[in-house]
Amino acid sequence: MDIDLRSDTLTRPTPAMHEAMMSAKVGDDMFGEDPTVAALEEKAARMFGRDAALYCASGTMTNQIGIRLHCQIQDEVICHKYSHIYLYESGGIMANAGASVRLLEGDRGLITAKDVEAAIQPDDIHSPVSRLVSLENTMNKGGGSCYDMDEIWAIRETCHEHGLALHLDGARLFNALVAKGQNAKEYGEVFDTISICLSKGLGAPVGSLLIGGHDDIKRARRIRKVMGGAWRQAGYIAAAGLYALEHHIERLVEDHNKAREMAKVLQGLNYVEEVLPCETNILIFKLTDKYTNSAFLNKLAENGILAFGFGPQLIRFVTHYDFTDDHLTKTIEVLKKL
Repeated sequence: MDIDLRSDTLTRPTPAMHEAMMSAKVGDDMFGEDPTVAALEEKAARMFGRDAALYCASGTMTNQIGIRLHCQIQDEVICHKYSHIYLYESGGIMANAGASVRLLEGDRGLITAKDVEAAIQPDDIHSPVSRLVSLENTMNKGGGSCYDMDEIWAIRETCHEHGLALHLDGARLFNALVAKGQNAKEYGEVFDTISICLSKGLGAPVGSLLIGGHDDIKRARRIRKVMGGAWRQAGYIAAAGLYALEHHIERLVEDHNKAREMAKVLQGLNYVEEVLPCETNILIFKLTDKYTNSAFLNKLAENGILAFGFGPQLIRFVTHYDFTDDHLTKTIEVLKKL
């Protein structure tokens, strides 16, 4: 039994999703003639109450396009120091937008309106221009932590007062919506641009969407082109994204429950020093000095379980729809005997 808890990007299309892909109607998207891509973009925009959306290859692409929409050379992006846009997008903020980064602290990767207010640069030629605030929800490095909507609105108000745009890296936003009982349209109201990923918890094989206003998405299409992100008959993979949005959102609660069940088990084990609060499908825990990261991961691998080292003595598990009830039972058995 192979059990893979390294990431929710590892899911493969279900038979029904695969059938939707194979039966998709396609055309040349560069000519605006792929009906399935158009349907996916329209559905996503409607879900968030916005004018338009743009289908892209990855969440890194949608994030970087969003940042470039709002920033230019000598501007600055305000975000948490654990943000994916800073840590895991290969210096894209600098390379694509020529912008600086203002990194903030915050519990489990979350920042507050007060944090943002204090970080905004003065109007001084020695400083870059504060132009954009970017939030990540759920926060990967925070163990799948979620923002409260009241705090997001407070950050929005701070941005409005100072003329800053607000972008959301929503790679796992649907996990947050399900866990917090939040509404997608409210996110569409509060953020200028939103990046959502289809290939994580939702289980599509590839693809992300940038959602926003008509003018922003028109400009985004041009930026996507220069990044080499133009599609042709992309409807075959867009069909998987459509299927995911229609069938895989509500089931995310199953992934959350499995992660929480493992969290409860880990809290009682003598080789675990700390378990981060588990709100969604990401579970991060800290090992005691009984194991190093590599030794623990090797022990798991010997028992047919793959996981991910997430820093000194830190291990990350990520549940997903390919992680079954049988996998959960086996994983708990292994954890208890290590």
